[in-house]
Amino acid sequence: MHNPIMQNRDAAPASSDASIEDLMTAVEQMVRYVRHSATAGGLGSAASSALGRLGREGPQRLTELARGENVSQPNMTQLVTRMERAGLVRRTADRTDGRGVLVEATDTGLELFRQRRAERAEALRELVEQLTEPERRVVKVALPALARAIRDRQVRP
Repeated sequence: MHNPIMQNRDAAPASSDASIEDLMTAVEQMVRYVRHSATAGGLGSAASSALGRLGREGPQRLTELARGENVSQPNMTQLVTRMERAGLVRRTADRTDGRGVLVEATDTGLELFRQRRAERAEALRELVEQLTEPERRVVKVALPALARAIRDRQVRP
């Protein structure tokens, strides 16, 4: 079984492998830089991610939120409880199923989500401004194309 993390670093990778590795490194650096630029509210990464999901996608059942964030339901329950105490989310009855409970962002949570998103957008804008005009054009085509490819993969069964 091939594990790219454990591959022999002395072996010269094929040209396409090297460019994919370079692209992966660039994506990781960009995501880390942009993610760390959002400081409003002093949220940890898990809370920031969950609040972001609720801000983008709207109210969700706790199980859906845990699955979407790739954490266990008990861990998500604890996180939601902390976020609820901070006034960022609330639990409400699911109108489609009286037994179900939805987690939704409060107005305070949505405002914090917007602030953090604006901080990340500004960080990305500053990065793009440092590029040459031809590089900017390529980024403005390539990143949305990658996002579309991700959405297409998520829709498939």
